Amino acid sequence: MEFKSCLVPLLLPTMALLLLAFGSSPAAAQLQVGYYSKTCPNVEAIVRNETAKIIGAAPSLAGPLLRLHFHDCFVRGCDASVLLESNGGNKAEKDAKPNKSLRGFGSVERVKAKLEAACPNTVSCADVLTLMARDAVVLARGPSWPVALGRRDGRVSSATEAADHLPPAFGDVPLLTKIFAANGLDVKDLAVLSGGHTLGTAHCGSYAGRLYNFSSGYSADPSLDSEYAHRLRTRCKSADDKATLSEMDPGSYKTFDTSYYRQVAKRRGLFQSDAALLADATTREYVQRIATGKFDDVFFKDFGESMIKMGNVGVLTGAQGEIRKKCYIVN
Repeated sequence: MEFKSCLVPLLLPTMALLLLAFGSSPAAAQLQVGYYSKTCPNVEAIVRNETAKIIGAAPSLAGPLLRLHFHDCFVRGCDASVLLESNGGNKAEKDAKPNKSLRGFGSVERVKAKLEAACPNTVSCADVLTLMARDAVVLARGPSWPVALGRRDGRVSSATEAADHLPPAFGDVPLLTKIFAANGLDVKDLAVLSGGHTLGTAHCGSYAGRLYNFSSGYSADPSLDSEYAHRLRTRCKSADDKATLSEMDPGSYKTFDTSYYRQVAKRRGLFQSDAALLADATTREYVQRIATGKFDDVFFKDFGESMIKMGNVGVLTGAQGEIRKKCYIVN
């Protein structure tokens, strides 16, 4: 599979993105594009080539790899703590209820193993995860952006913290804005990063509450298009269905594009958090603008900028943390 975005030109203002890559916090400022230029000069090529093989064999993994990065950064920052296994008396993030459906852990280990063979004890799992998220988006025909590197891996992973800090699928804009703000992200970032739902699938249990016994007087969520709700009920038979999967962006869940916003604008967002974007003036304006299909380049640019901001959240640098040899266990 050739590794390039199919939207050309992407019109990314490179200097602005490079400045964003250094972030505003002291730790984020220590990240650098080309951080491994002397210690592991082929790091991006190794990650890119191996990720291309993974996505080439399983295109549906693009969404899960992007989601892994999201779920990592919202808990303790982008430190690869989401990759750690539970052990002894500690229940790790990956075993928290919101993370039970995460996939792609084996793919990250596969890429990390390639890097360990080429550059032992050099590249962090946090950097691997950040690069793979970017590359997965590009392989799904989305935008690219510069990734500043130099993150270190955390040694702590808590299921309780994951349950408390991850943006919930049932969240409204005030709640989601509060969670985003705690990570240095604003309401525009919320509208933009929600666009990541153009990739991937979701288990019935994450949206069944909108279809059955929604609230007093409503069987289904009234903010959900009735025809779409009926279609979802044919797949998700009950609120107890734990196995059924639905595409988050029907008909386009393996391709990174703007069709998610057209779905949301038609009240066909899968999650309550998607529907909530129409209930706030700022997020609604963004959804409706991108949904016209006339501003794909704007969304691609915005997504790259918001991903850079998110990738800088709570990073460990310098002597903090460690460089894990295997991503699922501390050294």
